[in-house]
Amino acid sequence: MPVKRIGMGLVGAGFIGPHHLEAVRRLGFVDVVAIADFNDELARQKAEALGVPKSYGSYQALLADPDIHVVHNATPNFMHHPVSMAAIAAGKHIVSDKPLAMTSAQARELLDAATAKGVVHAVTFNYRGNPLVQQARVMIAKGEIGPPRFIHGQYLQDWLLYDTDYSWRLEPDKGGESSAMGDIGSHWCDLAQHVSGLRITHVLSDLTTVIPVRKKPSGARIAFAKGSDDDQYEPIDIKVEDLCSVLVRFENGAKGAFTVGQICAGHKNDLVLEVNGGAASLRWHQEQQNELWIGHRSQGNVILQKDPSLMDPEVAGLAKLPGGHQEAWPDAFRNILRAVYEHIAEGKAMKDRVPMMSSFEDGWRANAIIDAVLASHRNGNVWTEVASL
Repeated sequence: MPVKRIGMGLVGAGFIGPHHLEAVRRLGFVDVVAIADFNDELARQKAEALGVPKSYGSYQALLADPDIHVVHNATPNFMHHPVSMAAIAAGKHIVSDKPLAMTSAQARELLDAATAKGVVHAVTFNYRGNPLVQQARVMIAKGEIGPPRFIHGQYLQDWLLYDTDYSWRLEPDKGGESSAMGDIGSHWCDLAQHVSGLRITHVLSDLTTVIPVRKKPSGARIAFAKGSDDDQYEPIDIKVEDLCSVLVRFENGAKGAFTVGQICAGHKNDLVLEVNGGAASLRWHQEQQNELWIGHRSQGNVILQKDPSLMDPEVAGLAKLPGGHQEAWPDAFRNILRAVYEHIAEGKAMKDRVPMMSSFEDGWRANAIIDAVLASHRNGNVWTEVASL
């Protein structure tokens, strides 16, 4: 266990920011030093509520704090690039929420800057941290299901089901040109590539704006929250997708397909990934994340429970509790941040990171896929090549 304590600063304490704090506090060797938000008063209120000793009314002020060694960027999408670039320039290690940037060009700038500066860089593709996701990855890497042939799945939610549902993610200047694909589709693509060990090379997409006009509430509302009878609304034309279907080609010739939607009633956080190999299949469902389905032709199918005594020794340590003791979303988040902070504490080069740790290169790849999905749809739903480094 590392003995040197590491100071962490958080920029942006909205929905995801507090989960960053909770995860690093569980590591035991990281001190949460400060929070920065849009003004002094807001930052002070959030710091007090979250038990953080210092607060700053700007990210620039936080970056000047010598007690902070690692910056977590949990701001809205449009702030990812400027905040992360400033952190890199200040010589801070940087952990960014996804998507890494608004475009792949911005993401490439961040990757190049972080590489040149020599700082550790990571993106919170947190589903990688689930023990059975890593079990699936290792099984595929060891050839236990044969070569992947078909990789498919979905990421469905319902928090934008009604026309009174609204978020900054629907505004292109804040969330980017893509909404559903950029928000949760980026997770699916990263997971598919990470688990299979294969890169997505081509996409053919169909994007839909199911609700073309939404009612924006006059007051602030947290994402996933219902509207109120007292809300006052302004009609807003929506230019980004809330439903997206994509055909995929992988580098080994494998084919794939996935659907992303945030207007699907009853689906709360319904991420599913299935890999069909030449000998067997694997399926992981985030809402039953302590189970891994293993499909066979000539013998019975199997449900592998999250149990360190049954898992591959290479990844069994990610399961912190015995079989039958359920682990969940915050535990996966902790696992990926432990990988990042142990990497920092041990002074390793980025090339020596563990597979679970996603870098700005992985973030750039996700942005490149988003760009290709948008281009495919814009050009008449045609096969489009994903850029490569």
